[in-house]
Amino acid sequence: MPYRIHFSIEDLARTRIAARPNPMLELSTAVRQLQCTDHAVRLRAWRREAANALHPRARMVLDMIPAQGWVPSFLAPAATGTPEELLKQVLETPRARIQAELEGLAAHRPLPKWLQYLPDDPEIRRRFSAALYHTYDSLLRPYWPRITALTAADSALRAQQLLSGGMENVLPRLNPPRVQWKAPVLEVTMASGLDGDLYLQGRGLLLVPSVFGVDGPVIDPDAEPQPLVTYPVGTNRSPVRLLHDVLFGCTPTASRSLAAVLGLTRATVLMAVANRPGCSTTELAASVGIAAASASEHAAALRGAGLLHTARLGRMVAHNATAAAHALLEASGT
Repeated sequence: MPYRIHFSIEDLARTRIAARPNPMLELSTAVRQLQCTDHAVRLRAWRREAANALHPRARMVLDMIPAQGWVPSFLAPAATGTPEELLKQVLETPRARIQAELEGLAAHRPLPKWLQYLPDDPEIRRRFSAALYHTYDSLLRPYWPRITALTAADSALRAQQLLSGGMENVLPRLNPPRVQWKAPVLEVTMASGLDGDLYLQGRGLLLVPSVFGVDGPVIDPDAEPQPLVTYPVGTNRSPVRLLHDVLFGCTPTASRSLAAVLGLTRATVLMAVANRPGCSTTELAASVGIAAASASEHAAALRGAGLLHTARLGRMVAHNATAAAHALLEASGT
């Protein structure tokens, strides 16, 4: 049975699309992704390299965040902020909340012995703090600029879907076949097999883009000011392929149909801008592997076709894909 999120008209009106990923949710999902065995062809090498790079103290974080199952919600506050700000917020969680959430967690899965001392033992909390910062430095920090660029582009595309057809145009496209919109209920098939009912009661839902969350969504029914659910970035490309490219720095490859219309280099330039909103001409050239003059020429042609918008900031320029470009990329399956 799926997990069911029940909407009223007020909930649809108050449902929002987050403009950026949640750093701690993304870290939690990265830790899960490290420990699972799905998508071995694309992610096996990263899992091996990442595991080798982790210090043994990271085991405390892996104990807290297993490949599947319940995770205490204080590890992923719904507040906005930089990864460093939210890490600090996690580590300043009041003792009473940690105690209550660990007791709830123990009802769903066995916990390692050290966790019972986390609320009260300063040394255990210090070691967990060091483990959490180390895990963030290893698994998330190197990729964070790329993740924020991709999620910003995805959020812009979802906003365009919202403008063209309302929230009922957005919800069915979040994560098929994991997420099904059967008005007025959003049915979510959880990787853990969890089922249940969440009545939003006029609060609406926050839709949070995720690069590491390529499989089952994460749902936090207790998030404030409204419950949240994650969805995978990647309408133009497979989410797993996109994650692979983030981890290994690959330049996106345009589909044959798009390359046939625009030419391979120009299509690749368009994809690069869509995946790096606000990039300069120099950054664009570096990401595609062409000269800056050539990147400028291709950008001008795409701008003339209504596929790019370029803003000048002093001597710098910032390129962004237009709504028409996102629609073209989505239609071409790139």
